[in-house]
Amino acid sequence: MTMDEKQNRTEHILRAAPVVPVMVIEELEKAVPLARALVKGGLPVLEITLRTPTAVEAIRAILAEVEGAIVGAGTVLNPTQLNQVAKLGCAFAVSPGSTGQLLGAAEDVEMPLLPGGVTASEVMALLEWGYRFQKFFPAEPAGGTAALSSLASPIPQVKFCPTGGITPALAPSYLKLPNVITLGGSWMVPKALVAAGDWPGIEKLAREAAALK
Repeated sequence: MTMDEKQNRTEHILRAAPVVPVMVIEELEKAVPLARALVKGGLPVLEITLRTPTAVEAIRAILAEVEGAIVGAGTVLNPTQLNQVAKLGCAFAVSPGSTGQLLGAAEDVEMPLLPGGVTASEVMALLEWGYRFQKFFPAEPAGGTAALSSLASPIPQVKFCPTGGITPALAPSYLKLPNVITLGGSWMVPKALVAAGDWPGIEKLAREAAALK
């Protein structure tokens, strides 16, 4: 698959919903019902972060059991992790930043990568590799909508998925920006509701997020 084809696939995935839930799954038994609640609520694109010992098994379970889920792996930091999640069958991988080793490894897998760029230099460097779609992380600490808006004029060909510190109140201002294709957030998967197994409550939050414009 060419880089252009991978970028087209990335665009198709990111346009599926206005918000990508960023999921930190601590308990394996909660992975499938949590994912089902999010998909049922209208958020099919899921980023399961590799921050917990259960992450890989959670990805495997969701891929096998949750119809309609577009499963991605987040916090992919190195080629080993990238190859691992590609072999699992993930639709995409997300990294908070980028390294030469990671980008080089991404050229050898069919699965598209969404790497992170924040500064103009980082964004331009990723664009040289062919990445028209990038993660903007950490969004709020890095300057939020003002920073993203300032990048839109000189580098209009890059579209972002901002993630980090975004709330439901802030989300619409991000989605109005011409260089934002979708955004990542975790407010629809609050720890208290996940711990309680309140799947209807999570579905309701997902439905509200899916309606954002």
